[in-house]
Amino acid sequence: MLDGNRSTILLVDDSPENLVVLSELLQPEFRVRVAISGEKALRVVSRAPLPDLVLLDVMMPDMDGYAVFERLRADPLTADTPVIFVTAMDSDEAETRGLDVGAVDYIAKPVNPRILLARVRTQLELKRARDLLRDQNAQLELEIRRRMRDNVLTEQVSILALAHLAEIRDPETGNHLRRTQRYVHALARQLREHPRFETFLAGRTIEELARSAPLHDIGKVGIPDHILRKPGRLSADEWEVMKTHAKLGSLAIEQAERDAERPVEFLALAKDIAHYHHEKWDGSGYPEGLAGDAIPIAARLMALADVFDALISRRVYKAPMGFAEARDIILAGRGTHFDPDVTDAFMARFDEFCEIATRFGEIEA
Repeated sequence: MLDGNRSTILLVDDSPENLVVLSELLQPEFRVRVAISGEKALRVVSRAPLPDLVLLDVMMPDMDGYAVFERLRADPLTADTPVIFVTAMDSDEAETRGLDVGAVDYIAKPVNPRILLARVRTQLELKRARDLLRDQNAQLELEIRRRMRDNVLTEQVSILALAHLAEIRDPETGNHLRRTQRYVHALARQLREHPRFETFLAGRTIEELARSAPLHDIGKVGIPDHILRKPGRLSADEWEVMKTHAKLGSLAIEQAERDAERPVEFLALAKDIAHYHHEKWDGSGYPEGLAGDAIPIAARLMALADVFDALISRRVYKAPMGFAEARDIILAGRGTHFDPDVTDAFMARFDEFCEIATRFGEIEA
């Protein structure tokens, strides 16, 4: 057998004679290293090649085998290295103690060569099996993580593709999806420790909210072109048709939920956002006229993000507002249009909103 393929065994014993006997027994089959004290064993054990098995004497001066074993278990490099106690203490109590502390086997001196070799081979085979299983598990975990990343990426691309169906038909939106997605994320991060919001925003909800946000106007795919693409302000009748996009969006997402084999968290959030992001805190919004806490939290965040972005964006019927002017309008809507605490979160993150708006401005689009 090539030396590189041989298992390494560390022998720890304060008796040179015992080390010689055990070395001669094991060397034809294994790579053998020796230590004549517990202290030396702890210095030797971390040097390459790391031992695959330790044969450890119990009765040694200064540091006995139990103390050495405790140190081996405390070191991440050797925590999983199997240890066989080899000792002259031939009693049930001593053997029980050795096994109780975590040794894989216990051999009494004087050793029987055939028994020792058999037990050493058994423990090395078990270690190889454990190592193989650990490596396979590690590979499996890597593959699972890779597939999860692929699934998340596919989901994100699908969400953006759906959202762009509405965006493509409404050329004025530009980078609106990117900006509002990041505004919602900023608001959620600001509110995650707020007593009114911390339960809702626990776990993965913040990330799911950000993923859901681009679907807020998906219902616009159901609005006729002569209204959606009208180069000017809408008439009262046209505005009533335009307002139906909120309900149309939630119905489309609801159908997707029914078609899914299992509940999909971000779809539930997306449905709330699409349906209720035009509701107002005082109940004067649409399509349901909800007020206050009856409006889903996800929609309350989206409402502010959507209005801020509309204010700073160019439309055929208006020029873009400056950030400060838009901020003042949002602040004026505190407690009427917007949840007061969401408005406060916006003020706390206003600089981040400005940075997002600048980074994903219409010039880039």
